[in-house]
Order: sequence, then structure tokens, then C-alpha cells
Amino acid sequence: MNWNAKEFIWLDWVVLAIGIGLVAIAVYRSIIKDKRKMKGADSQDYLFGKGEPWWVIGAAIFAANIGSEHLVGLAGTGAKDGVGMAHWEMQGWMILILGWLFVPFYQLLNNKLGRIITMPEFLKFRYTKATGSWLSIITLVAYVLTKVSVTAFTGGIFFEYLLGIPFWYGALGLIFITAVFTIFGGMKGVMTMSAIQTPILIIGSFLVLFLGLATLGDGSITQGWSNMMTYCSHLHNGYGTTHMFHWSEGDPMYHEYPGFVVFIGASIIGFWYWCTDQHIVQRVLGQTKGEDNTVVMKRARRGTICAGYFKLLPVFMFLIPGMIAAALAANPAKYGLVMNNTDAAFALMVKDVLPAGVKGIVTIGFISALVTSLAAFFNSCATLFTEDFYKPLRAGKSEAHYVLVGRLATVAVVLLGLAWMPIMMSMDTLYSYLQNIQSLLAPAMVAVFSLGIFSKKITPMAGQWGLIGGFVIGMLRLVTNVITHNGDAAMTGAFWENTAWFWQTNWLIFECWLLVFIIVMMFVISMFTKAPSQEQIAAITFTPEYRKQIRDSWSTGDIIATLGVIALCGAFYWYFF
Repeated sequence: MNWNAKEFIWLDWVVLAIGIGLVAIAVYRSIIKDKRKMKGADSQDYLFGKGEPWWVIGAAIFAANIGSEHLVGLAGTGAKDGVGMAHWEMQGWMILILGWLFVPFYQLLNNKLGRIITMPEFLKFRYTKATGSWLSIITLVAYVLTKVSVTAFTGGIFFEYLLGIPFWYGALGLIFITAVFTIFGGMKGVMTMSAIQTPILIIGSFLVLFLGLATLGDGSITQGWSNMMTYCSHLHNGYGTTHMFHWSEGDPMYHEYPGFVVFIGASIIGFWYWCTDQHIVQRVLGQTKGEDNTVVMKRARRGTICAGYFKLLPVFMFLIPGMIAAALAANPAKYGLVMNNTDAAFALMVKDVLPAGVKGIVTIGFISALVTSLAAFFNSCATLFTEDFYKPLRAGKSEAHYVLVGRLATVAVVLLGLAWMPIMMSMDTLYSYLQNIQSLLAPAMVAVFSLGIFSKKITPMAGQWGLIGGFVIGMLRLVTNVITHNGDAAMTGAFWENTAWFWQTNWLIFECWLLVFIIVMMFVISMFTKAPSQEQIAAITFTPEYRKQIRDSWSTGDIIATLGVIALCGAFYWYFF
């Protein structure tokens, strides 16, 4: 048997089949055990889960973030543009904001309302009912545009290049399996699979990293790193792809990621995603049932710190292997790696550098990651629809009824994601498309949430129209992006020529100005509309007693661990500046 075969052999298929079976059994047993404890269906447990250890919370946050856009898109952008897009991944410091600032705030609101809240519920309470409903709509639209369709699409590509499965079979198969898993597994199933797949995914990806470097360095990992950096530093007309900031207009990447604007733009998207997105925050909200506030905050915060360390890894797990693949593909006669499509970078690395048997083990982790990530999106959509739309309209139904409605909402999200896929496939490259879409949605979220928390002067109507106005402007920009292929094609006519600033402005610069516009608009509207009520103000006011609970929830060890995340992020920026 050829242990170094550059393709899946019978041993890999046997390992893959046995591994998937063992994972399914482990998840099933966990769900059955949890249901026995629940003694019946409970929509809160199905949608939010129960208290988990901090390391499971961290793994769940990390797993919810990792999807096929990383396996395909991040590795692909590494092969094409090096570390230029690493700003969106080197955001462990942003998750700390969730743990240190937003966890206590969300817990405070949970206590005052007497139940677990969703993000739309917060906006309904702080602003108006219409604001919360609009957030639900925007979030569901975002999931269809940037989560479900992207994960299914890239999953199809990954299966095609790694396992040889035709694209549509892989994409549809992934959606079908995940839908079944989500419907019957709920949040407990997501949490369990997250704990299983995270170590496999991390170990497997680092095997790809180190074995890839060893191959490139003829047996030496350090020499392989040096060879990779040397090769990538000469790409893009000599400007290189080994630095995160692009200052010269002659740099081919400058017009896409100009100067320091790339960091600001990535931070805006990161703030929305890590601190206010239901998909991520739900991993924290699920830890708040029936326990002391101090214990809940401590566990949830430590979970986010753990996730902060995990978030340092994807660059090395996926992006750097993409850069290695580019260097290996530059000399196919020596290394035997042929890469005609950069999106195939990671799948080709798995096939080329991992020994037989190990390929199957690592693929188990990758498939689990795809299912877990997509299932997390499905579950969050079910939560939003059930809690924020259906329950207010049909109050008093049984818990089993609400669980069923959540499952039906999952099916609807699947169909919408499939409908959008052909349009998405006609647009930009995967990772650019993903971040471009998010740049149109994030400014409104960031403005409404941050001002709603930090300013007591912002009125309910200001929040409502800030969210609606930002979303409408973003969708108008999306329409022009579809028509012009993200500004590459020109639109003729007096109207389009006079509005070229709207549809031709760099996407990161547009994102920053959109955020400024929404903030200014909210302050102006606040000058002419009714002030928030005392109840609304009280909901965002920390009492002395609650401040004491917050202080008791963290220790010196938490601070040291937090500083460690920040230091590692800073070191990465320093090395690749």
C-alpha cells in the first residue's frame, strides 16, 4: 500500500466511514441523555442549550465561526493574496469585547426581563418594536446571503476537489445532512459536535501546515517557512503578499485594501459579528438559565477568552497553508502539486501532504466543521423566527409546537439559501464576496447597538430609522454591485455617471462613510424625537450591586489570559506589518 498516495485510497474511505459513524453515535447519545434530563421538549433548551463548561463555550464559538468559507475561501485568498485578508481572522481581541463588555450587559438585561433575550428583543426594548423586527429581517437576510449559501457553495467545492464528489451532489448533500442534524439535534447537538470536531480540525490543519512546510523545505519546517516567505514576497509585481497593509498605489492590492482603512473596515465587521450577531451571541446567551449571575458571567467570559485564543489559529490553519500551496504549485515538476484554481488550495494540500489513513481522520473533522457551522446558522435562524416573530403572534402554544415551528423555519432558510446560490456564483471571488456583503450590513448594526448601549440620549425613533436607513442604503449598494460586478463594469447614462461615487467607491471606504452617516443621522433624529423612557434608560444602567457582581466574576488569571490574546494579536501584526 502506498502510504504517501496523493489521493483518497480505500483506507481513507474506511477511516472516514467509521469516524462519521462514531461521531453520529456520540452526538445521538448526548442528545438522548440531555432529553432525559429535560423530561420533554423545551423550546428554550432546544434553541439556547444549557450551561456548558467554559472550554465547551469557547469551542462552540470557534466552531460556529469556522465553516467551508475558511476551508476554501481563506486558503484560496492565502494562495492568491497572502496575508492581505488576515485582518478578518486576526480578531481574537474583538471576541474579548464580547466577554468583558457585552456578556455582563446581556446578562443584566436577561435579569431585568426575567428571561433569555435575543438581539432583536434587546432592540425592541431599547428602541421600538419595529426596530427589533427589522433586525430579525436583516439578520435572516444576512444568513441567506452570507452564511447558508456561502457554506453550501464552498462545501460543494471542497468535496469536489478533496473527495471527487460532483459539486452539486456535495453542496446539496451537505445541506440535507445538516438540516436533518439541526432539526433533531438542536443546540445540544451543535455543542456536542463542536467539542468533538474542534480538536480534530485544529490538529489536522496543523498537520497540513507543518507537513506542507516540511515538503517545501525538503524536510526542514524552518527552511520551508523561509522558502514560502521568499516566494510570496516577490508576487504581485514585486510588492509581495507577506504584509497586511498596502500603502503604495502601485501595489495591485492597494485599490482593494487601501492603507489603514482595511483595519478599520475589518473591525466594523468584526464588532457586528462577534458582539451583536445572534449566531455568535447565542453561544453565550445559552449559558444563563437558572444560575447565579456571577457564575454565569465568569463561565461565559472565560469561554470568550478561550475562543479568543482559538481565533488566533485559522490564519495558520488555512491561510498560511494556502500560501504554501502557491509556493509548491510554482514548481509542479518537483513537488507534484498542480493548482489551476486557488480555491482548491486546501483540499489539494490535504490530498498531497497527508499520509494515507490520516487523510480520512482529518476529513472527519472537516466534514464535522462544515455541518456544525451550517447547523449553527440554521439553529440561530430558528431562534429568531420562533422567539421574535411566531411567539408574539401565537402565544400560549405548547413547547413542542414552538420546537416544530423552529424546525420548519430551518427548512425555509435552506430553500432561500439554495435560491440565492446561482446569483452568488455569478459575482466576485468567495472571500471578497463574503466580506463585501458584510460591509453593507455591519455599519447599521454597529451604530444602533453601540449608541443604544453607550448613549442615553439616542431616542427610540433614532434607533429605528438608523437601522432601517442603513439597511436600505446597503441593499441599494448591493444591487449596484450585482449590476456592475462590484464596480468593475461601468454604467452609462447621466444618472449613473452623476452617482458614480455611490457604486464605484472602494467597498471599505464606503463602509466607513456609511457608519459615519448613520451615527450622524441618529444624533440628528434624536434632537427632534421623543426621548427614551426611564425604563429604557434603566435597562442600560449598571447599579452598584450589579457592578459588584461583575467585579466578583473575574480574577487576575482572567486578566492575564486576556492580555495574552492581545499580545499574540499584536505580535502577528508586527511580524506581517
